Parts: sequence; structure tokens; C-alpha cells
Amino acid sequence: MGPVTSVAPFAGQDGALAAALAPLAFPAPNSISSDGAARLVWTARGQAFLIGAAPGDWGQFAALTDQSDGWACLTLSGSGAAEVLSRLVPLDLRAMAVGSGARSSLGHMAMILIRGADGFEIMVFRSMARTAWHELEAAMKMRAARQVC
Repeated sequence: MGPVTSVAPFAGQDGALAAALAPLAFPAPNSISSDGAARLVWTARGQAFLIGAAPGDWGQFAALTDQSDGWACLTLSGSGAAEVLSRLVPLDLRAMAVGSGARSSLGHMAMILIRGADGFEIMVFRSMARTAWHELEAAMKMRAARQVC
């Protein structure tokens, strides 16, 4: 996953930040901007996470906060990934386009969900990683049991 930095533009600095971010763009809600190496993922109104690269010299345009140690990322992929995840997430995963993201919940935990070509990246608070793993494991077992019947 690499470094994770919260980027929140200062009032009146949206245009200057946009120029500094190029070729990335500050993402609209539930979207992601990517340049191949780094991604900007929308996380809240006026906030995005820069994932995979250190921020540039953007401190004059935005509040930058290192979040790297606070988040864990799990990947769920394969033909049953959406079915497993749909047991835990209150989103219509069929409507999520590849390359989109959403801030939602996984069971009772806050998460950031990123749709990839073959599955999902699930970012949860690091302190909740074991619980998230357990919830996903239980959902996978329930799906597997239904396949046997």
C-alpha cells in the first residue's frame, strides 16, 4: 500500500492545490484519481487520502497528515469477492465501477473500499484489522457452506 497521507485543502486554495497535484486531480465523492504510482482517494468532504507516494510540496495549500501507521489494507479478490463482501457492507457493490472508492462500514467498522479489476481493497483502522479479518473469514465460510448445499 505504501504511505498514506490525508490531504485537506485550506480555504481558498483549491485551485493552487489542483495545480500542485498534477497529474493527479483532487477526487470527487466516491472517486479516485491515479497516475499509475499514486492514488488520491476521496474520503470525506474536502479530504482525500494520497496512497502509495509521499506528498509533494503541498503544505502551503493543504493540511497534510501522515496516516500510514493508522490504517491496514486487506485485499479480497476472486469470483465470489462481491458476494462475500455484500454480507458485510451496506453498498450496492454491483454499482461500483472498477477504479471507484467509497467510505462506508464493514460490519461495525469504518472503512474505505476501493474497487479493483479483480476484487476489492478494504482499508480499516489498524486497530480493527484482526476483527475485519475475522468478519471476512466468517462471511467466506458462510458463502462456502451455501455452495456445498
